[in-house]
Amino acid sequence: MVYKLVDYLHTINKDVPSWFGWKPVRENRESYANIIVHNSDATLPTEQECIDGVAALQAAYDAQAYARNRKAEYDQLNQFEMMFDDDRDSTTTWVDKINEIKGRHPK
Repeated sequence: MVYKLVDYLHTINKDVPSWFGWKPVRENRESYANIIVHNSDATLPTEQECIDGVAALQAAYDAQAYARNRKAEYDQLNQFEMMFDDDRDSTTTWVDKINEIKGRHPK
């Protein structure tokens, strides 16, 4: 996922989702210069605050890539059956597989 200005603006004034809009232009419509504030109680952040806000959203998302990758692999495992089989057979198949996945996708 790549975050954009509109994503950051939606994090501001969450209780009033339509607090902003865009000028009716064709080119580069969703740019800072084209923001229109609809709600008189809302304050438009500075352009630098918007740049920093988008960067912070992206950094937080990117920092969780390992967790998303791990989850995708964990979901493919039948973990309860693996644990049961390990208990019954005195093996460590489940632990080994979890550690393998964690090794491929470290924090």
